[in-house]
Amino acid sequence: MLLEVRGLKKYFKTTKIQALDKVSFSLGRAETLGIAGESGSGKSTLAKLILRLIPPDEGHVLFEGNDVSRLKENDLKDFRRKVQIVFQEPYHSLDPRMRVEDILKEPLILNGQREKKDLYQKVSGLLKAVELSDGFRSRLPHHLSGGECQRVAIARVISLEPRLIVCDEAVSALDAIVQAQILNLFMRLQHEKGLSYLFISHDLRVIRHMSDRVIIMRDGQVCEEGPRDQVFKNPQHSYTKELLSKRH
Repeated sequence: MLLEVRGLKKYFKTTKIQALDKVSFSLGRAETLGIAGESGSGKSTLAKLILRLIPPDEGHVLFEGNDVSRLKENDLKDFRRKVQIVFQEPYHSLDPRMRVEDILKEPLILNGQREKKDLYQKVSGLLKAVELSDGFRSRLPHHLSGGECQRVAIARVISLEPRLIVCDEAVSALDAIVQAQILNLFMRLQHEKGLSYLFISHDLRVIRHMSDRVIIMRDGQVCEEGPRDQVFKNPQHSYTKELLSKRH
């Protein structure tokens, strides 16, 4: 098992909100787990806990059998390389002062790659992987469309050959046609590289398109979990039925 989440709880004292309450699930290799729910259901808090951006109050996140909260400096650096995130707003995830080539080279250099020829070839390969030409090397983010920016963000994420990518509303800022293109890109990359995804979205159409299994969250709790077709065709929880009815 690649990822195991066991009994995660998070309470924000400043707002007196129980953000997560005993959330548990697992994720296998080359699998996509869709996490759906309305705003405030705890989806993004869950992502932050998995990425070790905030600590849990209770529970554990195990990645490749290791407790993420106990990782020391070297192991934590390795974890950060293996687990990446694609954010909702592509423009905000890229440094506006850096050209695409430098955006893609930066994580490679930080992880020890220095040879100019190797870096040049690596950038070319990353651009090709996300269906962009070498002509994008010299562009700044504000010269790109939203879909092109998200492709660059994805290229940056896959540059370190991660095993798990957390997609936090990764297509919600894009129009429908570009959404479909980016979702198909995610699926192709998964097939080619054996990636696992946690795909977080309020959009059930996106969740259904992408997921092998689905979790429905409400008020910080998992109210339904199961294979995609089971959840969408034969939902058991009243909240899931309510969400599905809102799609029509």
